Amino acid sequence: MKIATWNVNSIKARLPTVLEVLKTIDCDVVCLQELKCETDAFPYLEIEELGYNCAVNGQKTYNGVALLSKFPLEDIQKGLPGDDGDDQARYVEALIMADTPVRVGALYLPNGNPAPGDKYTYKLGWMDRLAAHARGWLKQEEPFILAGDYNVIPRDEDCWDIAVWRDDALALPDSRAAYRQLKWLGLTDAYEAADGRAHEYTFWDYQGGAWQKGHGIRIDHLLLSPQAADRLESVDIFKKAREMEKPSDHVPIIAELSD
Repeated sequence: MKIATWNVNSIKARLPTVLEVLKTIDCDVVCLQELKCETDAFPYLEIEELGYNCAVNGQKTYNGVALLSKFPLEDIQKGLPGDDGDDQARYVEALIMADTPVRVGALYLPNGNPAPGDKYTYKLGWMDRLAAHARGWLKQEEPFILAGDYNVIPRDEDCWDIAVWRDDALALPDSRAAYRQLKWLGLTDAYEAADGRAHEYTFWDYQGGAWQKGHGIRIDHLLLSPQAADRLESVDIFKKAREMEKPSDHVPIIAELSD
């Protein structure tokens, strides 16, 4: 199974690029973030023509996540448990009915800026809820993956210059601690396990020639349960997506799992 996560930064604005990338990477499962469209406005027809089943949790103008799978989807759930008042479309999960079923959660974690402030408090609360949800999954002792834009720079070497980002919500100590908490539960960062090289990135800002200068950060992650991590074979960052016409500022990161 090949599974990717990718923040597309408006699927309607970049649909031709999204379709081309999906054809090129040819993954079995793809988690998309920042759709910036309501659920009913998602381009189901175009995506389904590529062989994908779709589970979408959309929202007008902001946020929005989708889970695409070439296998049937069952037990679809929209929204992260733990806060009935949270109306931001940041989470969708489903059971991927491959030969060995795998549960996948597609997430778009809050940015949290400016920090401190209400947005940062929401970010940390969201991460606590994600950890609580993951604990429940871990008790099932089944393979699962939490994939998405985490808006967290885990290590100094996951950034082109930590001095620039040190006071940003993506790199603050509490953000990193919350990410480590997820790993301490028993989850594996697929990139760190399969590659781990410093200064490999998944995001380059549109401003200041960041892509051309190599000024990137790694904030898109796949966290694997022990049962999924045992099957991890490789991880690849599809940087070519950043060079395409009308690109997202993120690129897909792809993990390959053995059968």
